[in-house]
Amino acid sequence: MGVFSKVKDQFTQSSPSYDFPPPTPSIPLGPSAIFRYRKQRGLNLGSWFSLEQWICPHVFRGAKPPGQSDYDVASGNDAKRILEEHWDTWINENDMKWIASRGFNSVRLPIAYYHLCGPLPEVLKGTDFESFRYVFEGAWGRIERAVEMAGSYGLGVLIDLHGAAGAQNPDAHAGLSRGKVSFWDTHANQASTSLALRFLASKFASVPYVVGLELLNEPQNNRKLQSWYTKTIEEVRKVAPPDFPIYCSDAWDTDHYASWVGSRGDFVVLDHHLYRCFTDEDKCKTGTDHANNLRSGFKGRFAQQCEAAKGSLVVGEWSASLDPRSFPNGMPDGEKDAQRRAFVQAQLELFESHTAGYWFWTYKKGEGWDAGWSATNASQAEILPGWVGSRQFKGAPPSHIKDQELQNGHKSHADYWAANGGSPNPNMYAPGFSQGWDDALIFLSAQGSPSEMGFVHQWAVRRQAEFESQGHKLGRAAWEWEHGFKQGVEACARCCLA
Repeated sequence: MGVFSKVKDQFTQSSPSYDFPPPTPSIPLGPSAIFRYRKQRGLNLGSWFSLEQWICPHVFRGAKPPGQSDYDVASGNDAKRILEEHWDTWINENDMKWIASRGFNSVRLPIAYYHLCGPLPEVLKGTDFESFRYVFEGAWGRIERAVEMAGSYGLGVLIDLHGAAGAQNPDAHAGLSRGKVSFWDTHANQASTSLALRFLASKFASVPYVVGLELLNEPQNNRKLQSWYTKTIEEVRKVAPPDFPIYCSDAWDTDHYASWVGSRGDFVVLDHHLYRCFTDEDKCKTGTDHANNLRSGFKGRFAQQCEAAKGSLVVGEWSASLDPRSFPNGMPDGEKDAQRRAFVQAQLELFESHTAGYWFWTYKKGEGWDAGWSATNASQAEILPGWVGSRQFKGAPPSHIKDQELQNGHKSHADYWAANGGSPNPNMYAPGFSQGWDDALIFLSAQGSPSEMGFVHQWAVRRQAEFESQGHKLGRAAWEWEHGFKQGVEACARCCLA
């Protein structure tokens, strides 16, 4: 925990002007960078800090009507004590142990801008929560401990700004219950959100097990959003290096934002949320229907979106939940679980084949049994598999296996392009393949359970820059080097995993 402690000490004495330091150096490619580039298989720690009444109703016992949001809790009776008790007890080390024991390697941590007000009081200026500093000032230290606790169990942490000033969507989980998006209404709202994001990036960019920062959760899309993303990323990059992953919601317009992410040169990731229980069309389909669709019609389009994003696409929220109408009248509970199981299996197949990661919503609920939304209940019902992590690592194969795989791949590549008009320099395939194989082994042989490279393009871009810095000029053959790299990664996994 030494790295985190040093970062923590650095910011304990920050000046009131919040003159952020320059970006920390990039984390070198190697074992310390694995957290951020591996395939993320995770859980959301829902309603730990950004509250949702349906997940933990006990926290809302003193809330002011309508009793649905953090604002309502803060406006109610005994708010500070209730919140701090919840923050201290909702998730503990036993939970982190359980998560890691199931093969999950990361958690997504939803927080809001007002949770930063202890060390950053200016974040509340001109916002709805300006009068609630006393209530929320104790949140930040607990967020730091949550991140450190997860990291101590080998879990990466995706910091998710679930609630922006004014609310970026009309839902209560954005912090307010008025059902209105006011994020765009005032300069103060946007300034507060930008300040919060820069603060988070400056805190966590040098902590290896913080795998990224999500700018906004599920913002309502409009013509301003992409330009706001672009501007905010520029601001964040002033305090964080270009390899610090920044996650952006697709705002339910995946085609558009996938192309935008794919066109960028820095480490930006698109977050898509996949649910099949909210629309009238989805409510009429069984779990088997949804599973079949994920394996057929939807799969092709989703694969194209992932390709457009150059592999930098994740599913930040998904679940086993189906609407009651998806189950015919009189269906036994066991068959309902079988429907959920089929739905989950199809989702996992899709995510494993095409995405760089995924996080189930949510880890647990406070009351009642819910195998659709609670990972703990879904695991007990064997709807979620008992192990979601990587397959068993058999060990590095003899060198001649790599040589044979490289020769076969290179020959296939050269023969294909010889018959299809040629390529700039097919000889660049081989060094790319070799580097991809070697780097895949770094992930697979990492301490603890094996990891697999998830953000292959992002890692390859940095390796390619190293290759060119050694005097190799790729030019128009850069794609051949990266093609070889990706095939080397795939071949290594094929040969090394049981």
